[in-house]
Order: sequence, then C-alpha cells, then structure tokens
Amino acid sequence: MQLFYNPEIDSSTLSFNFDREESKHIIKVLRKKEGDKLFVTNGLGFLFVVEITIASDSKCSVKIVETQQAEPSKFNLHLAVAPTKMNDRYEWFLEKVTEIGVAEITPIICEHSERKVVKTDRLEKILVSAMKQSKQFYLPKLNEAVSFKAFINQPYEGQLLIAHCEETDKKTLKNILKPNLDVTILIGPEGDFSSKEIEQALEKKFVPVSLGQTRLRTETAAVIACHSVVFINENS
Repeated sequence: MQLFYNPEIDSSTLSFNFDREESKHIIKVLRKKEGDKLFVTNGLGFLFVVEITIASDSKCSVKIVETQQAEPSKFNLHLAVAPTKMNDRYEWFLEKVTEIGVAEITPIICEHSERKVVKTDRLEKILVSAMKQSKQFYLPKLNEAVSFKAFINQPYEGQLLIAHCEETDKKTLKNILKPNLDVTILIGPEGDFSSKEIEQALEKKFVPVSLGQTRLRTETAAVIACHSVVFINENS
C-alpha cells in the first residue's frame, strides 16, 4: 500500500484534488488511471480509500469511497531534544522516531547547544515522508524551538524524565517506564545538559534516567528512548 498525505481532508470530505506535483507523480510516474484506488491519510488518524475520477497530470481528482479511523494510542510520547550540531543527524532522528511511534517533538535550546536556530519547514517534510513510508496515520506534532527553561516550566501529564550523563543517582529507563502513561523525555545536546539545567529539571519533578552503559550521541539517545517507551507499551 502506497500512502498519500492530505492534511486538509476529514471525515466529512467527499472529494478533493491533489496538487499539481502530486497529480503528476500519480498519473505520469505511477501510471494510475480513472477508476484506480489510492490510499490517503490526513495525519490525524484517518485512512481514506479514494477512487480517481479525473486522471490529469495537472489536477488528479478523486472521490472518497471508504473511511477508516485508527485506534488512538493509549500513551503520548513527547521528546524534547536539543538540536544537533549537524542538521542531518537531527533529520535522521526525526525520521526514525516517526517510524517507531513518537507523538510530539520539541527542539530545546540548552546552555551547551551549538546550534540555536531550527528551521521547521524541511523537518516537517521529513516527518510526513517517514509517516507515509511506515504506513502510519498519525503525523507527529513538531513544535517550534524553545529554551530549556521555557520548556520545563510548562505543565505536563504523566512521567517526566531527563536523560543526562552526569555521575549521579539515576534510574534505568526500562525499569522506571510504566505502560499506558504519557511520557515526556528530555535529551540534551552533544555537551550534555549543564549542572544548572539538571538541577532545574529536578526541581520541576523530572526524574533522572540512564539509557545504558555507553555514552550516546544526542540523536541515538532519542531513538533509544523512543523505542523503549513504545516497546514497554506494546508488551504490557
């Protein structure tokens, strides 16, 4: 099943047109014709089965013939991850956690962050591509970058965790996670969180956790954290 994406349709939509670029891909590259079926999601949990009514490479028109809704997740995983120095590593992380099952991502700017500007336009496209590739119907929410302090001062539900490298008393992630609960996890930059930031997070009831015995890159730590949360919930 090849999955297409259109954020503007919902359960009340009867028909719509693909944009010019998508229309050309469907008709010229995929060689689809009138009467053929396609699969489309709006990224909000819906799968639409559509039938091509006008097979034009400038405007491919379809009508919706079937609507399905995916069951919502019993937990919400929010990853707050500092931008990596190399942008392609952050893009890789976004792709992989989308495939695995993250719900929300916030880039956080920390004291040791080497990159403090995050342009979300390209990152959004990576999320969409990963969602379609992994045949999922929920598109993760990507927030604008915020400072570490601003992030931890917001209210959150469920388990609040911070993964850092300082030699302090920490719980292992796999032992502290509980199924069917929302989880927010802080992942720091290459230089780790500062001692001050760790202290501030603890004051806000974030629990320090370890992701293993080795020192991990930011993007690797985020992927491992994501997989751990999803694994605990799938096997509960």
